[in-house]
Order: sequence, then C-alpha cells, then structure tokens
Amino acid sequence: MSLFPIRIERRAFARAQLEKLALAAMIATSVCVMMTPMASRAQQAAPLSAADSDPAKLGWMIGTPPPADKIIRFSDKDYFSFPKMRWTVCHFRQLMPTVRVSRGLGAPVALARKIDAAIDDVSFTPLGGDKPMTWVQSLAANYTDGIVVLHHGAVVYERYAGCLDEGGVHGAMSVTKSVTGLLGEMLVAEGVIDETAKVGTIVPELAKSAFGDATVRQVLEMTTGLRYSEDYADPNADVWIYSEAGNPLPKPAGYTGPRSYFEYLETVRKEGEHGNAFGYKTINTDALGWIILRTTGKSVAALLSERIWSRMGAEQDAYYTVDSIGTPFAGGGLNAGLRDMARLGQLLVDGGTINGNRLVPAAAIDRIRAGGDKAAFEKAGYALLKGWSYRGMWWVSHNAHGAFMARGVHGQSIYIDPAAHMVIARFSSHPVAGNAANDPTTLPAFEAVAKHLMQRR
Repeated sequence: MSLFPIRIERRAFARAQLEKLALAAMIATSVCVMMTPMASRAQQAAPLSAADSDPAKLGWMIGTPPPADKIIRFSDKDYFSFPKMRWTVCHFRQLMPTVRVSRGLGAPVALARKIDAAIDDVSFTPLGGDKPMTWVQSLAANYTDGIVVLHHGAVVYERYAGCLDEGGVHGAMSVTKSVTGLLGEMLVAEGVIDETAKVGTIVPELAKSAFGDATVRQVLEMTTGLRYSEDYADPNADVWIYSEAGNPLPKPAGYTGPRSYFEYLETVRKEGEHGNAFGYKTINTDALGWIILRTTGKSVAALLSERIWSRMGAEQDAYYTVDSIGTPFAGGGLNAGLRDMARLGQLLVDGGTINGNRLVPAAAIDRIRAGGDKAAFEKAGYALLKGWSYRGMWWVSHNAHGAFMARGVHGQSIYIDPAAHMVIARFSSHPVAGNAANDPTTLPAFEAVAKHLMQRR
C-alpha cells in the first residue's frame, strides 16, 4: 500500500475523515482497502468531474486573503480530501516544511519539441470495457494535471490542467519510492552498499526491529515480513501511528509515541518470513532512506541532487516534505516539475547517460528492467497487474516492450517503454487514491501511444 502523500495526519484526523467518508484512500497499486459499509455507500456517489472540480473554478486559495470557506490549511482535517486536494497537490511547500533538491547552477538542458497533434486521437479500449476511448478523453477521465510524452528524447505531447502549469511543481506521491529505489540500486551497483548485508549491520538502531535480519535486497524488493497495516479504514492501523511520528507539527499533550520516521522504524516488529512474498509497505522505502544516509552520509534529498538532479539539466529545484527533525520522506515526499520527471525517465531510457556523461550505472538500470520475483509478486494479488513484478522499487510489466513504471496514488506516473523509446510523465489528482481506479484507462492508453509512436518513426 501507499500512504497519503505526506502521511502525517494525526489519528484523530483519521477518525474524523472516516466519519465524513472523505478518507476513501485505496492502495496505490491496484488493491482496494477494506471499507466500512457507510464508506462503501459514499463511494457510489459520482465525484465532481475534472472540469467541475478544477481548483480555479472552485476558488480555492484565491483572493487577498481568500474567503474563509476557500482557505486550505495543513492543520485542516480535510486539506487532502477531494476536491480540495486538486489544489493541495501543487502547493505542499506552502503548507508544510520541506527540504530542497537543488538543480545546481548550470543552465537547464532544453528538450527538443516535435509535437504530434495526432496523439489526441489515438484510441484504445479500457481494460474490462467494450467502448473505445481517445487519448484526449482519458486525460479528463483521470483528472490529469499535467502530462508530457517524450519520444527519442523530444517532447511530442504536453498538456497542463487543474493546479499545474509548466512552471509549477506537483506531489509525486509514491513515484518517490522509485526515485529512492534508483538511488539504492546505484549504490549497490557501485559496491557502496552490499545487497546481501543484513539491515541491522548497516543501521544498528534497526537491529532489534523487523528490518534487522532482512537483507538490503529484500528491502529494495519489498519482500520483508513486517507487522504493519496500511488499512486506512482502521483508525488504529499502524499507518496512523507512523503518520503521527512523521508529523512535523507539535505533538498533542500526553503524546508518548515515536516523534520521527526513524524512531518509528525502530518499533516495527516482524511478521512472517523475509523473502517469501511481495508486500507493498511504504516503511521499506524509509528504511532504505536510512540505509542510504548511513552509508553515504547524505539524505535522499542531498544524494538525489548531487548524483542526478544537478547533472541531468533539470529546469527546477525539486523538494521533499520532511518530519520534525528534517528527515526527507523517502517513501512519498518528492515534489517536482513535470518535465524534470520526464527527464529522469529519459535518463533511464538512455542507459543512464546524458551528453556523454554517465549519471546512473548501467548495471542498476539493467537490474531494474530485469524485474523481480514474479511468484512473490503474484502472492500480493494485483488483479490488473498480472505477470508484473517489482524490483528496485519500480513496477516491471514484462510486456513485449519491456515497459516499467514508477507509480503513485491519485495517478502519478513515470512510464518507460524502452522498445518505443518513449517516456510518459503524468501528474494527476484523481479523487480515488488507488491506481485500480485509473489503471483500466491508463495502462492501455500508454501502450496505445507507444504503438502509435513506433509506427511514425
């Protein structure tokens, strides 16, 4: 499962959200959480359309100051409920503490533009459907805030809506995990981290936790056996304790729990055996973030800037949300410009090099593209991702084109099709968190554009 983009709401917030039925969060990877009967009834009501929920149309945070009923604050229990979240996804830095991912001082590397107007009319049939849909229709259906398609490194399609424009940044949600995983795979390929090492030998503070006897590889592939629930419908689930730990706001009177991401990770207990089955739990990525910090002396934000962001010709600084001690949220806190996310995807298509300079070891990319244990992945039961696997915190399709993907709640995506030399970067604010809601449209749409581009070259 994936947490809410910042996952720092207090448990009281969780209960209030459940009562208001605004907490209809689902897994970011195609499995729905258990819902209360009342919440299930609420889900049957159709949400506002993309056009009708446009944040400008609804007037969120417009005015000097905005009207009281149009103000969004991080302390509001519904700051990330739909439709408010269609504004929030572009403005996390206005609401909470962050740390910068510097793009450096050099000039950005311009992307060539070869716009293909025919992409709007590319058609496909949604999974489980019987009526065709066009690419342009899919954008509104998926509440797309911005989408860029690169073909052979050139922009062939670019569109913005909602809260986002070409100069804005947007929450990447669990796409962040894949960025953290890429950094981890780079360090493994370079011999800085031993993938067979037990986590407890690298981070002694985790020796007595569930992570202690797990290997780095098991963390990277999320085959750890952890007693940890991300069932958003359960106000006592572990996710809410973790949320409180990572909350940068002052803790309530009498609070005695963990006060940072790191402190929480020390409390996680083992359940089952490591290496047996894939289990998508965000705390694996934050544990990897700690491993990266301990082995390099640099946070994921600093390392991402040093190794990739400042060297790939990024247009904008990115940033991470942080906890009360400034630890970047390695599992979901990255915010960035859309074209820069596409640049990251292009870097992987190009084998880790840009302008003749190697940024990512080829072995790291090869490892991700090869995919993980399909049998372990199958045990997780992702109905829409049959035949997929997970490696280095990337989702690997194993389709004919060898496509692989970074995925985040509410429709965030970096989709990489090596055979088509295509990258699609998308930011969205779909009212349903789980990608099970958009995958039936997203996956065939992305494949259809790849086939279209291969025919035109």
